[in-house]
Amino acid sequence: MLLGLIFGVSFVNLVIAVLFGYLIIRIGLAMLRGMAAPIPEPPPTGELRKVKIQFRCLSCGTEVRMTVSTDQDPEPPRHCMQEMDLIAPIE
Repeated sequence: MLLGLIFGVSFVNLVIAVLFGYLIIRIGLAMLRGMAAPIPEPPPTGELRKVKIQFRCLSCGTEVRMTVSTDQDPEPPRHCMQEMDLIAPIE
C-alpha cells in the first residue's frame, strides 16, 4: 500500500506487476537450468541412435532420409551401383 502511494499506482496494478515479474524470473531460471544440464553420454556401440541425414543418388535422383543408425556418422547407402551423396548436414 505504501509503495502504491509513493509511486502513484493502484494496489491491484502493483500486485499484477509483482506477479508478472515473479513469472518472468521463474521462466528465466527454468531456461538457465535447462541449458546447464549435462549432455547425456552416447549409447553403447551397436545400439540404434537417432540421426537426420538425407542422401541423393546422382544417377537417378532418388532421395533417402536416414532417421536411425548404429553410428552417429553412417556410411552413405548405395544406389544405382554407386554411393549416394549427402545433401543435408548432420544435426
